[in-house]
Amino acid sequence: MKQAQKRTAPRLPGGRPPGRKAGPPARYDGGFGHRAGGLAPYAFVTPAVVLYALVLLIPIGYTVYLSLEKSQVSGLGLGAGARRQVFAGLANYASAITDAPFLSSLLRVVVYSVILVPVMLGLALLFALLLDARRVGLRRFGRLAIFLPYAVPTVIATLLWGFLYLPAVSPFPSILSTFGLSMPNLFTTHVALLSVANIGVWGGTGFNMIVMYTALRAVPSELYEAARIDGASQRQIALRIKIPMIAPALVLTGVFSLIATLQVFNEPQTLSPLTNTISPDWMPLMRVYDLAFNDNNSYEAAALAVIIAAVMFVGSYFLLRVSTKRVFQGR
Repeated sequence: MKQAQKRTAPRLPGGRPPGRKAGPPARYDGGFGHRAGGLAPYAFVTPAVVLYALVLLIPIGYTVYLSLEKSQVSGLGLGAGARRQVFAGLANYASAITDAPFLSSLLRVVVYSVILVPVMLGLALLFALLLDARRVGLRRFGRLAIFLPYAVPTVIATLLWGFLYLPAVSPFPSILSTFGLSMPNLFTTHVALLSVANIGVWGGTGFNMIVMYTALRAVPSELYEAARIDGASQRQIALRIKIPMIAPALVLTGVFSLIATLQVFNEPQTLSPLTNTISPDWMPLMRVYDLAFNDNNSYEAAALAVIIAAVMFVGSYFLLRVSTKRVFQGR
């Protein structure tokens, strides 16, 4: 007997039997009980947005608001309502850009940047190239030793260096005296800037070295092997292959370093009790702090803060724009 063959109902493309209407495709709800595209993405994003607004946007907006206000005193300034906050327009900005201590501090921080950034990035690049070279011993210890100063809090590091700068408690005078030398005064007017820059170099070289070293480890090793086959030396490989390949990392660390120099505050503020050379308005942020808390002029201090932020933003924007055309083009 021939086995009876089972008859199957004809089906349309897609597995749908005839006579059944096609419905909308099923959508995965992500396990939240509603269709994708609902409120779940906003629920995840909301905490970050709220935190961003509370920590950054609202303080910036309040600072801009204060920079446009001033305190008006009626009579002798005594009694309720004698002092009130009124709109000042751009008067605080006009006073800020003509403030002699602020202009002096701005010039001083430019010199500080010229000293700090090339030295710090140069040492970071040198250490990164040395650690990435072939047949280098104690590589892990070297990375840790160079990076370790960055892990020390700035205030603690500044206090340590401050005591080393003071001849009364520093071990350097006794060490130099054995060679017939004397320790110079590291807090004089022309040397204090170098003393502060030394602390910045000591603390910031390790971080920038790690960034550059990580970029070097991402370069394909085949490029180095091809260069060695062509007879290139380690110095030629470093100058013609390694440094051009990590140019984006160099630009990134350069921008971050410039921003950090404009924000320098902890080092000179911590050293100021040890010497009379470092005044309360020695750096731009110190001038903002002095106006806000010593002179009780939070309105002009807010205007100075806005000006400093604008300078950092504009400088970073143009630096990245120029570097993008020359470094990142074609990447």
